[in-house]
Amino acid sequence: MKIRKAVITAAGWGTRFLPITKAQPKEMLPLVNKPLIQYSVEEAINSGIKQIVVVTALGKRAIEDYFDRSFELETVLERKGEAKLLKEIRELSSLVDICYIRQKEQLGLGHAILTAKEIIGKEPFAILLPDDIIDSKVPVLKQMIEVYEKYQTNIIAVERIASQDTLKYGIIEPKKVSGHIYQVLGLVEKPEPAQAPSNLGVVGRYILTPEIFDALEVTPPGKNQEIQLTDALQLLLKQQAMYAYEFEGIRYDTGTPLGWLKATLAFALRHPDIGQELREYLRQLL
Repeated sequence: MKIRKAVITAAGWGTRFLPITKAQPKEMLPLVNKPLIQYSVEEAINSGIKQIVVVTALGKRAIEDYFDRSFELETVLERKGEAKLLKEIRELSSLVDICYIRQKEQLGLGHAILTAKEIIGKEPFAILLPDDIIDSKVPVLKQMIEVYEKYQTNIIAVERIASQDTLKYGIIEPKKVSGHIYQVLGLVEKPEPAQAPSNLGVVGRYILTPEIFDALEVTPPGKNQEIQLTDALQLLLKQQAMYAYEFEGIRYDTGTPLGWLKATLAFALRHPDIGQELREYLRQLL
């Protein structure tokens, strides 16, 4: 089956960005001139996705409003003769078919994905975590869909990480197949460096079969009483083949203030309107 649907998770508290995330969703923090979540939405669209399910939570209404139409704003822009801005605002509300579902309790990434079960149905689907912004010529999800079309099974994105960082990632036990593709023999959630089976860490892009929902429903709570997606993937691995794809691109972890600042600088320096002036300012500053 074709990959037509994608789940974008946006239900976390964003505690590392407090106090700003007390009143504003972390996913709506700006990366130059667009909110973080828009990069995931555009990656999904540019990869051929036809429907996006955004998992939200209490206090995340700004995400829904952002992708909805604003007739009052459109009227103001039209009166002012702001044709370019008006066109951008109208296009924003018609990017793709987006539906929303709330995660009523903060019970982990696995639980957030499980809330989308009825909407996804019995077909394979993609998952994008908006914290991971990946700069690449070809959208990473599109790269992964090409791999999926060859193997017709679960595909997870991985990246080579420093050995001391294994405590921050799910780590795969790999068997190299070809090029950037590995068969996954096992997964370990945030192992000590000495116990890590490799230096290939799982990052925020997945293509999974609908059987992941069955695995999530029987996955016991792990750390912090949360249902971990990695634990469910380990269960799914007992039933189905799973491959890891070492993607081409540069990933920015915008889930931390420093990672967000790094991504902002990298994207702003390439921006045609502000890049050169920012570069000159940074030279003066440093």
